Amino acid sequence: MTAAPVTSTDPAPVPAPGTSTGASTGTGSGTGAGARRRPLVLRNRAFGAVWLGQILTQAAVRMFQVGVAWWIVAHAVPGAPGLASGLFLAACTLPAVALAPVVAGAIARFPHRSVLRTAAGLAGAAAGALALWAHAGDLPLVGVYGAALALATCQAFFDPCLTTSVPELVDDADIETATGFELSTQSLAGLAGALLGALAVDRAGVTGLAAGCAAAYLGAAVLVAVARFRTAAPDGADGADGAPRSRPLRRILAELPSVRRILICFTAANLFTAAVFVVIPLYTRSVLFGGGGTVALLEASLGTGALVGAFTGTRVPGRPTVAGAWCLGLMAVALALPGLFAQRPVVVGCLAVAGWCAGAVSVRFVALFQRMVPTADKPGFFAVMQAVLGASLPVASLVFGSAGDFLSPQTLCLVQGIGLLPAACALALLGSRTPDPAAAEPAGGER
Repeated sequence: MTAAPVTSTDPAPVPAPGTSTGASTGTGSGTGAGARRRPLVLRNRAFGAVWLGQILTQAAVRMFQVGVAWWIVAHAVPGAPGLASGLFLAACTLPAVALAPVVAGAIARFPHRSVLRTAAGLAGAAAGALALWAHAGDLPLVGVYGAALALATCQAFFDPCLTTSVPELVDDADIETATGFELSTQSLAGLAGALLGALAVDRAGVTGLAAGCAAAYLGAAVLVAVARFRTAAPDGADGADGAPRSRPLRRILAELPSVRRILICFTAANLFTAAVFVVIPLYTRSVLFGGGGTVALLEASLGTGALVGAFTGTRVPGRPTVAGAWCLGLMAVALALPGLFAQRPVVVGCLAVAGWCAGAVSVRFVALFQRMVPTADKPGFFAVMQAVLGASLPVASLVFGSAGDFLSPQTLCLVQGIGLLPAACALALLGSRTPDPAAAEPAGGER
C-alpha cells in the first residue's frame, strides 16, 4: 500500500495482545503513562533503528527510480523517452510480483533480522557496483535496467519482511502507531528521493546517484544488524516441535474474502495511480518545460502529502471502505486537474492532495490487515499483498509509458483521474462487509 518460529537474539517472547512489555529489550527507559506519551521511535530503540533503516532503503530506491527516470527522459533517450522510462519502471516493480512465493518462504523460514540485513547489504553492493561501472565509462541502458532489477529484488524481500516483523518489535497496543510510522517511511522516502534523485543526476550523473544509494543501503544494513528482535511464536503450529502449518498463498486470501475484495479494488486503482511516476517527468519536460528542480518539486509535493496522510489517516472518520472510497474519489479529481490546468502551483497542490489520499488510505488498511491476519499467515499474506498490488505496476508503467510517446501528458492526467472512479465506487460498495481495524478480531481465532 506488507511460519516457523523466528529465532532471534532477544529471548523475550512476543506479548499476548493487550499486554504491555515496558521492560522489554529495546523499549527504552521509562515506564507507565510518561513513557507512553513519548514517540514510539524514542521509547522503543529497536523499532526506531529498524524504522530508520527502512527510511534509508526506501529513500535509496525512490532516489534511484526518480533519478534514473529523469536521466532517461532528459539525457539518455531523448527520442522515445516514454517507452524507455516505462520499461525502467516496470523493471523496478516486477520482482515483487514474480518472487512473491520465494519471498514468503524466506520470511517464514529465516530470522527476520537476517533477511532484512542481507537484503539491505546486497542492495548496497549492487548500487556500489553500478557506481563503479558508471564512473569507468559510458553506462549502457541495459546496465541501468539490470541494476533496477537487482535493487527491486532486494526491496521485494525487505518491505514485506519489515511489515511482518512489526509484532516482534512493538507491543500489541502500539501496532497501529508502528504501522503509521512504517507507512510514513514511504512518504519520507518519496520526499527524499524526489529532492535528491533528479538533482543528483543533473549535477553528479548516474555515478553520484548510485554512490548515494549504496551509502544509504549499507547504513540501513548496519542499523538492522544492531537492532534486537523478540522471538516470535506464531499461531497455527502443528506438532510438539512448534513447526507451523504450511499454507498455500492462494488459500490465505481465499479464507479472507473481505481482504481479497479490498486488494482487488486497490490493484485496479494502482493501474492508474502508479502511472504518476511515468507522467511526472514527461509532464515536466513537455508541459512545464522544466528541469531536474521541477521534477524534484513535483515529487516532493506528492511525498509531502503522503507523509501527512500516513500520520493523519487514523483520524479519517468512517469504516475503512467508506473512507477509502472517498479518498480514491478525491485522488481522481486531484490527478485529473493538471490535465485541465497546466499552471505549476495547481499541479503542485494537486499532487500534494493525491499524496495525502494515498497515505491516509494505506495506514487505515494495513492496520486493518495487521489485526485480521493470523500471525502464522503474515509472512505469506504480506508477500501476496505486495504481489497482488504490485501486479498492476509494470502494466501501468508500460501502458502509460508507451502512450506518453503518442499522447500529451495532460491527456494522460485525465485518463488517470477517470480510471480511478470505478475503483472508488467498487470500494464504496463493499460497505459494512469490512470491519473497522479498531474493532476487528484477527482471523483464524487469533487473540
